[in-house]
Amino acid sequence: MPALPERLESTILIVGGGPVGLSCAMDLAQRGIDCILVERTDGVVRLSKMGLVSVRTMEFCRRWGIADRVRACGFPPDYPINQVFCTSLGGHLIKMLPYPSMRNEPIPPESPERRQRCPQLWFDPLLAKAVREHEPRVTLRYECELEGLKEDAQGVSAIARDLRDGHPIEIRARYAIACDGAGSGIRRAMDIKFQGEVLSYSTGIYFRSPGLVARHKMGPAERYMLIGPEGTWGNLTVVDGDAYWRLTVTGARDRVEADDFDAHAAMRRCLGDDSIPYEIDAVTPWRRSRLVAAQFQSQRIFLAGDAAHVTAPNGGYGMNTGIADAIDLGWKIAATEQGWGGPGLLAHYGTERQPVAWRAVNAAAHNFSNFAPALDYTDVLDEGPAGVARRAALGEEFDRNTRGEWETLGVVLGYRYDESPLVVRDGTPTSPDDPIRYLPTARPGHRAPHAWLAPGRSTLDLFGEGFALLRFGADAPDAEPLLAAARQCGMPLAVHGIEDPAIARLYERRLVLVRPDGHVAWRADALPVEPQRIIDTVRGAA
Repeated sequence: MPALPERLESTILIVGGGPVGLSCAMDLAQRGIDCILVERTDGVVRLSKMGLVSVRTMEFCRRWGIADRVRACGFPPDYPINQVFCTSLGGHLIKMLPYPSMRNEPIPPESPERRQRCPQLWFDPLLAKAVREHEPRVTLRYECELEGLKEDAQGVSAIARDLRDGHPIEIRARYAIACDGAGSGIRRAMDIKFQGEVLSYSTGIYFRSPGLVARHKMGPAERYMLIGPEGTWGNLTVVDGDAYWRLTVTGARDRVEADDFDAHAAMRRCLGDDSIPYEIDAVTPWRRSRLVAAQFQSQRIFLAGDAAHVTAPNGGYGMNTGIADAIDLGWKIAATEQGWGGPGLLAHYGTERQPVAWRAVNAAAHNFSNFAPALDYTDVLDEGPAGVARRAALGEEFDRNTRGEWETLGVVLGYRYDESPLVVRDGTPTSPDDPIRYLPTARPGHRAPHAWLAPGRSTLDLFGEGFALLRFGADAPDAEPLLAAARQCGMPLAVHGIEDPAIARLYERRLVLVRPDGHVAWRADALPVEPQRIIDTVRGAA
């Protein structure tokens, strides 16, 4: 007799337990929204594809109260994050771009946080542990595979199966978030196509070589770009700061099958020294892509992370863009469920996030193209004067054109929603969008700028739970009309008076309304003639 299905109910069903799915669960739980997360694997990260937690993601971790845990993840704090261009670890140095260790990297003036090297093999379990601290509001079901998902006017119905004992599970929720990766079965079932292109087919070699840094002459680095007569043929990336590494061999536009790939030949070419011991854990072909979903949602189902956009790894934008999807969804779902979010709030999730996704995938593709400039590499291995001259010229070219791979504040902090229907534009011109340099601005749609209010306390610490209205100066207009309009619809709105003239100059207006995700929704020097219209616009009820 077949087993009776287990029946579960929740407000949100999250499909996929990687960093984006866990971030959705974390943000929703902190906003008081219950959710069920199903993940078909056991949750153990065996191939650490992600290594860098960006400044913006660290700001979200700060809001969640786990930034200290990420900083203490275990990556050696004194390991320099240098970027090395060489012919092999035992060959010729072409160029070294010095970058400080995590301990010595200064906190940028634009943020209360600095980026952190934290490989996925540590980041995912760290995030899962933090999510479990919100049980029973959050239910994590590992080794549980989704088999079907349907939506109707009231919610979604899912069929899943416990892979440990095979028993079926029926799940009913009001919404579903698909965080099930680039091959998302949910996206395919919704018949949503990817737009963009495959940039190349590459192969990842995950291997262990304890003490590798001490066995070669290039010194410690976060990444070693490997250059040969054909150009940049691969890169070696540190994972845990000691024994665990990933060698990526950059292929062409033709798919490479693992059985046809000589991983040991690639390893020998990378190391440049046959005496260095190593043990290969896995060889995985993969596609380097520039892809964005044609749409990010239906009425009740939302795509996030790689299910919605796939970036080349150049710049580390993939996971970090996906976590920003989770933040955008978190406050909009909470507002809708709490009754103060209007019907346009969730309807404009894709309106806001799709342009940000295109911005990220294009920046990553540009970074990738800069590692294969159309130059003459003929003499790069030559021991004589021709080789010295060629390597010097290549080094200068890489120095000029590849810093966007490592210096990413412009991309990670500069994304904006200035064309969103949920933002009230103020007529100021569009701010410059430089992928490297971030220009702080309180222009509507942009991330509200960071400034220190007191030691250890940032303006960013004022944002997160509901809307925040910043009043600059003792003579700032009375906020009561906006507060009354917010009270009328139940929208949470906290008022913060700020006297510091330097912060007032940074925000440029005496009244600035900031959303729960930390983006400016409206600003002005005087109260609006119709306060209710402003409030209704920013909560999606205009």
